[in-house]
Amino acid sequence: MERVVITGMGVISPIGNDINTFWKHLINGKSGISSIDMFDTGCHKVKIAGSVRDFDAEKMVGKKEAQRLDRFTQFALAAAEQAWIDSGLENGKIDHERLGVYVGSGIGGIDTLIKNVNALNERGPRRVSPSLVPAIMSNAAAAHISIKWNAMGPSLSPVSACAIGNTAIGEAYRLIKWGEADAVFAGGAEAGITELSLASFGNATALSTRNDSPEAASRPFDKDRDGFVMSEGAGIMILESLTHALKRKANIYAEIVGYGASSDAYHIVATHPEGRGAYLAMKKAIENAEITPNQIDVISAHATSTLVGDQSETRAIEQLFEAYAYNVPITANKSMIGHMLGAAGGVEAIALAKMLQEGLIPPTINLDHADEACNLDYVPLIARSKNMEFGLSNSFGFGGHNAAIVLKKFTD
Repeated sequence: MERVVITGMGVISPIGNDINTFWKHLINGKSGISSIDMFDTGCHKVKIAGSVRDFDAEKMVGKKEAQRLDRFTQFALAAAEQAWIDSGLENGKIDHERLGVYVGSGIGGIDTLIKNVNALNERGPRRVSPSLVPAIMSNAAAAHISIKWNAMGPSLSPVSACAIGNTAIGEAYRLIKWGEADAVFAGGAEAGITELSLASFGNATALSTRNDSPEAASRPFDKDRDGFVMSEGAGIMILESLTHALKRKANIYAEIVGYGASSDAYHIVATHPEGRGAYLAMKKAIENAEITPNQIDVISAHATSTLVGDQSETRAIEQLFEAYAYNVPITANKSMIGHMLGAAGGVEAIALAKMLQEGLIPPTINLDHADEACNLDYVPLIARSKNMEFGLSNSFGFGGHNAAIVLKKFTD
């Protein structure tokens, strides 16, 4: 079986639209949460989000194409282009029939759908865009990436809610491992900050209402947290077989060595209170990597900043890692970037690859007073240096979907 490595990475996020900016801000504990200015929030309980700034879609794909693509697909194409350039792959260096695309989205083109529903209601059927359906479908990002880079290999757009990024990366890892592809675009994209989604999550009391201090709103594991912060963006990697990468002398960020998936089989939106599904996904990923829990040097937690979610993930870690749970550092990227929904797993996998490469663990910011039920080492407030070999990244989603991946610092 093939070994699988990461040779390219691209990110669009509230704290930076390229890898270097994103990583610098993550390590320095910079929050990307701010007041929403994409629409009037006057009637909304929640007025904050992790918005992507300084993103010029027309510059990237042209005015005509930008008008036809939903924002989530624009993000995906931008992140994929970064990853492609970063990987050094180009014509002549890849068999396009063995180049795949595994990129998903949780809610697809919701902004385009809302705009066209409004156009139908206000101005009639003739004002509905003929490109509505291909713009809103969740596989639009994967399709456009495939078309742009002539990726004729397997293409998949997983929909596992907020576990999408890890699901896509894990399934792409399996594809390459079993020799079905040489390289795969893998990750997720989301652009769900709309009035409709803000109202729905807000009415479900799932979101933080710390509107007067946005940068302090996302508070994983902190006793004063009051919900998650919705965010947007994309995180996409180029995964490649080690054989193929070495043949072309590619730069390698990290190796993917384990993947585990599970279902809570409990509730459509609520996490299993004891973290049973999270435990199973982590356990499978570590077993798949053929290591023991005590060999994990850092955990990138799902940690959305919700009471039940943070506590159940903590319980799952305690159950799996036992006494070692109190020694392994755990970081929560969402404290800075908010919850990017279907893009979260891809972005956080990129962060984990950088952690292993740089020997630095980003802080969990806003952790001023830890929840008594969350008593592990969450790397509070300040980044930490540590030599690391193995890292575990968790992603969990509505419907009880759980996916965990294990990355290893690359050595020849």
